[in-house]
Amino acid sequence: MVDVGEKPETSRTAMAESRVTLPDALVAKVSERADVASGKGDPVAVAELAGIMAAKRTSDLIPLCHPLPLTHVAVKGEVSGGSVLFTATCATLSRTGVEMEALVAASVAALTLYDMLKGAGHEMEIVATRLISKDGGRSGPWRRE
Repeated sequence: MVDVGEKPETSRTAMAESRVTLPDALVAKVSERADVASGKGDPVAVAELAGIMAAKRTSDLIPLCHPLPLTHVAVKGEVSGGSVLFTATCATLSRTGVEMEALVAASVAALTLYDMLKGAGHEMEIVATRLISKDGGRSGPWRRE
């Protein structure tokens, strides 16, 4: 692990996203946010919760990633066109950034949606997982253009 012991604790935030493309047959059903073929409930809501839970476990999943005291995690899934876009926002007061937590949250939300819908077919695709922005720390703010 990188030694961050000498760095000051500062407020840090990050936002990431991951998109799941859906076949036409699933778009309307997912838009209604109803149980779709899995018997597990609203697939978008379950995926949002999975993303939040995953952010809290990032250091268990990514080798050498510092465990962080998260002060906020939010994951929002929005159905638009033929896809669901998951946006994850994470915040902490710490010595290192929360980019990995936001990326893990968005990724696991997308994976969870895939898992919940795979019984209806495997035509889905997880695309464009990426960091959108970060604030705080020595390097300051960064925004994807």
